[in-house]
Amino acid sequence: MKKWKWPKDRRYGWYRGNRQRSFSDDQWHGYNDAGPSHRAPQRDNRPAHVSSPPASSSSSNSNSGVQELPGFYFDPEKNRYFRLLPGHNNCNPLTKDQLQEKEREKQRHQRLAEDEKTTKKAPRTGLNTSLLLQKRHLGLLPENSYCRLVHEVKVSGMRRHKLEIQSTDNSNPNTDNFRIIVGDSVCERVFTVNDVSHGGCKYGIMNFSSGSRGSLSVEMCDNLYFTNRKVNSICWASVNYPDSHVLLCLVGAADTPGCVSLLPASLFSNSNPDQPGMLCSFKISTAWSCAWCLNPQFDKSFSTGLSRRVIVKDAETGRTQTYGVGTDVLAQHFALRVPVLFNGCRSGEIFSIDLRQRGRRDHSWKAKRFHHESAITSVRVLQDENYLLAADMLGQIKMWDVRVTKPVLEYKGHNNEHAYLPIHVNEHEGLLLAVGQDCYTRLWSLKDGHLLRTIPSPHPAANDMIPSVVFSSNLGGSRGLPGLLMAVRHDLYYFPYNTDYQEGGELCL
Repeated sequence: MKKWKWPKDRRYGWYRGNRQRSFSDDQWHGYNDAGPSHRAPQRDNRPAHVSSPPASSSSSNSNSGVQELPGFYFDPEKNRYFRLLPGHNNCNPLTKDQLQEKEREKQRHQRLAEDEKTTKKAPRTGLNTSLLLQKRHLGLLPENSYCRLVHEVKVSGMRRHKLEIQSTDNSNPNTDNFRIIVGDSVCERVFTVNDVSHGGCKYGIMNFSSGSRGSLSVEMCDNLYFTNRKVNSICWASVNYPDSHVLLCLVGAADTPGCVSLLPASLFSNSNPDQPGMLCSFKISTAWSCAWCLNPQFDKSFSTGLSRRVIVKDAETGRTQTYGVGTDVLAQHFALRVPVLFNGCRSGEIFSIDLRQRGRRDHSWKAKRFHHESAITSVRVLQDENYLLAADMLGQIKMWDVRVTKPVLEYKGHNNEHAYLPIHVNEHEGLLLAVGQDCYTRLWSLKDGHLLRTIPSPHPAANDMIPSVVFSSNLGGSRGLPGLLMAVRHDLYYFPYNTDYQEGGELCL
């Protein structure tokens, strides 16, 4: 490389060939607490081949006209370059992770401000209630399409309300962060798991009821149970009557082995004088997933997905059927009309097991097999039972035709890299929901995969603060209210798409 020598009479400039660049008064180098910084030029005295950074540019140099300097980033607000220093210590506070987090927080606040507006953008161009009603009267829209599109308009108009959780012990409010919430089949009760500050978790049941004036009230159960083990998976179980029990997968900790517990829902209430009914626990190490069968032929059976095994057990007789697989089974769901169990694996494989075919030693019991490119985090069988939804750790959500084992639809926009995140389906409203690793809740049209709504978390995003949601057409029972429940940190929020919703407090903005 040719070494350039500074001319003695040119101490404040430099030469390259026959071109000269001089530093003007407003081009300077300085230092601040974050390290050396470079002021962006206010006027362009540079050669034509060097671009000047615009004042209103993004913080991401790759997506703007700002010249990218290795080891520096451009702050559009201060119109300056700042040096990027490695590490997260106090001496080097400026890192790429911090800059990305700052940008994400800025976008979250912008979305929250957008959601607070009384008028919102329609999910599709030209889609509004009056236009749909006009087309319906003219016979241009069939009834099914009209109902589905009206639901989409209501989803776009949902606003956030904070719910106050009532308890018999009002002097001790909930200060433990929600981790999981799972509603029963009619969403009168929601099973909750909360992290405890001193380690472990507690779990119980919240009861929901809707008032005559269109309000929603929440009451926490009397009895809360504590455990030092992690809860991996939950589902409601119908042993004596619909949703009479709760099935829990608990991971072992220290000298305490893992187990799958079947607990009666009445166990969590002091007001019920009856005996709790069936209460049993099966020692099973490292249970990743569980599912309860509602088919009449096997209506007392449940399944657990383990490391390299699937176990199907009769809760009354204890009869057990074991299926060996070559990977961890992270997600499970039973079909209703036929006793078929669908399993999603860490390897990306999805396979089904027909419980009527027993005793086969090879893998011929796998009735259907298809694959994703990454670990499966959730599987849901639709009411048609010819179609199945599956999500993976690459953020892909696909609808599969089980008959031909091919994907027929993909729902784009979900964010996941390595988290164990479920998906939620409400076929009555024609909606698919999922919370991403970025803490955004997204709603898609189930029929065509159109992204209808993206809801930011009310709290700053963090890997241990991912919201947990429940969506129902009837929160609080058969005459309940439609909408979305969101639990994040120790707060519970309700997003109604009924415009007549009333609450005791003010709107939470």
